Amino acid sequence: MNNNLQQLYGNIDIYLFDQLLKGRFDDCQRIIDIGIGGGRNLPYFLQNGFEVYGIDPNADAVENGKQLSAQLAPGNPTDNFVIAAAEDLPFPSAYFDLAICSAVLHFASNHEHFDVMVRSIWRTLKPGGYFFVRLASDIGIEKLVFPLGNGRYALPDGSNRYLVNEETLSHYTSILGGELFEPIKTTNVQNLRCMTTWCLQKI
Repeated sequence: MNNNLQQLYGNIDIYLFDQLLKGRFDDCQRIIDIGIGGGRNLPYFLQNGFEVYGIDPNADAVENGKQLSAQLAPGNPTDNFVIAAAEDLPFPSAYFDLAICSAVLHFASNHEHFDVMVRSIWRTLKPGGYFFVRLASDIGIEKLVFPLGNGRYALPDGSNRYLVNEETLSHYTSILGGELFEPIKTTNVQNLRCMTTWCLQKI
């Protein structure tokens, strides 16, 4: 049983897995993984008939996406995986049914960079499309992070990240014209860092 789960879902983000179990994305057809990385969120979509795209500024990550696609979904064009940054997506507006953006937005260099990335991804979503985001926040560790300016903070785990809070996410939910399809949820990792799940639908 464990091997079957591993084969079907890979090392998928547990909060993305939660949405799949709820059937949230069953009607989606064309999806994109913003920041392929090791490709942990690709296997389920590749093996279940989705039209899968992916971007990453790192050429090795994109090559990994191409190889996963060729192996798990030979009919899915490997040209769907391209070297690109979240703030400059080379895709038409209203193109995707689902954009997955896990552990990417907290690498924003400042407020403007964060804004450009979010708006770039949002532009490519169809009306009714879903935006699944996991990113670092200061929710629950507000007094444990040290401000470095322009929205970036030093975290207790030794990293520097761009951090959001619930007010920021609520603000963007409103100005983008979206609505939450899941409450904002935050995982606190022993007061060293906090990761927040932000799930928007474009209306």
